[in-house]
Amino acid sequence: MNVSILTVGDELLIGQVVDTNSAWMGQQLNASGYQVHRIFSVGDTLDSIRYGIARAFESADIVLMTGGLGPTKDDITKVALADYFGVELQFHEPTFIRIGKIFEKYNRPVEDAHRQQAMLPSNAVVLPNKMGTAPGMWIPWNGKVLVSMPGVPFEMKYLMEFEVIPRLKAQFPGKPIAHRTLLTVGEGESFLADRIRSWEEALPDNLKLAYLPAIAQVRLRISGSGDQAAALNAQLDAKAAELAHIVRDCLFGVEQDTLEAAIGRMLQSRSLRLATAESCTGGQIAHLITSVPGSSAYFQGSVVAYSNSVKEQVLGVSADTLSQHGAVSGPCVKEMVSGALDLLGADIALAVSGIAGPDGGTADKPVGTIWIAVGDKQEVQTIKIQAGRDRSKNTAFSSIMALNQLRLFILQRYPDLK
Repeated sequence: MNVSILTVGDELLIGQVVDTNSAWMGQQLNASGYQVHRIFSVGDTLDSIRYGIARAFESADIVLMTGGLGPTKDDITKVALADYFGVELQFHEPTFIRIGKIFEKYNRPVEDAHRQQAMLPSNAVVLPNKMGTAPGMWIPWNGKVLVSMPGVPFEMKYLMEFEVIPRLKAQFPGKPIAHRTLLTVGEGESFLADRIRSWEEALPDNLKLAYLPAIAQVRLRISGSGDQAAALNAQLDAKAAELAHIVRDCLFGVEQDTLEAAIGRMLQSRSLRLATAESCTGGQIAHLITSVPGSSAYFQGSVVAYSNSVKEQVLGVSADTLSQHGAVSGPCVKEMVSGALDLLGADIALAVSGIAGPDGGTADKPVGTIWIAVGDKQEVQTIKIQAGRDRSKNTAFSSIMALNQLRLFILQRYPDLK
């Protein structure tokens, strides 16, 4: 069954409030076997809401609305609903009594505005809202249904869990829907697409692949639907295994995993201790590593050597290296690795130095030039990457690329464990 989600409120359109309701509803609906085909927002006017309802029904059997059910003058969703369906607003006494009991508990009087909250479209089935004063409404229409709920997240979530989804399952049974997500790093979206094109083109009709790119990472999500959940899950598992083999060199995890957590498991399983020496990333790599619970078992510490004097005096980078090659160079990051290994008592160290921007570049070393080194006492490897001019993106990109070089180094130098 197809679903449209319609959110009401000027605050959503001007960016004052972020629409987290739709994301949460989409997750719950998908898990229950319903396809969300459209999500959009409209403002607090009768014309906008009526237009939104009409648009929502164009491609959906089920329309879920949030917002505009409060006691204030800008809450006009019920008026728009009555107008759209050609019905009257009627006083719903059980709702008014329930509102009165809520205010009685706090020794507050019921206002005329709350009486207006009990005025509901005559074709609505009331969904009791135990988390607030505004009830939900279930409105059947031409074999379809519109559900209106408050925009307050905890009220909406209560109604979805205890009223809406159980009713949907009873009246509009959905088909099983499932996903498998593979997480890759260091390979761009278009390059991955070239590698897996033949595999993707051979997917059965009930499965599809989505590419979800982020900075230096791409999530590959295989989605499918079917009549039997067990058969669908077996099919997805088989296809995910095939895809994992194709992209195995850049695959670091699945589902909700993170690169830093995956590297932490690699270090811990090999009893390796890590240290970092950072310049342009300013401690971002250490932050990512220590965001993982239990990282103290394998992470020794970090030196943020932003100035050349700290590179020399703390990490032992030679003055000759800085003079001849500069701080943004392969020789410099190699010596930063050696210094971090000795200073912090680590088995492996990772070092980064670059020009984050937006200023500071030269013809030979433009903004976005980043050098990365990773190594142990026996071997140190270096790579140079070229990012863009945006400072924050350069920091994020170089941090992820550095972690990936660490991942590859561990796999190469310590391959016996996984």
